[in-house]
Amino acid sequence: MRTGSEPTTALSALRMRLWLSLWGLAWAVFGLTAFTLTGRPGWAAVCGVLLVLVLVDLAVVVHRIHQGPRFQPGRTVPPHEAEHGRRRRYGH
Repeated sequence: MRTGSEPTTALSALRMRLWLSLWGLAWAVFGLTAFTLTGRPGWAAVCGVLLVLVLVDLAVVVHRIHQGPRFQPGRTVPPHEAEHGRRRRYGH
């Protein structure tokens, strides 16, 4: 069901974000391990920071998936209405 207001009511594809986070988790752990074992502490630190970011994103995604159809609508759930009381940017 299209309403024409999708940009203001757009929701994230949480299952796709979940799989991408898991993929990023695997690579960040691999990079952290590989750079630590080869003696490159700078790159290991970068992979460590990336690992923390991936874990935070993964926690947010799992939390939103557990919140139910408000954040993970299926085909039978119509889109929610945008808040009309807010001022829009750029004079629209």
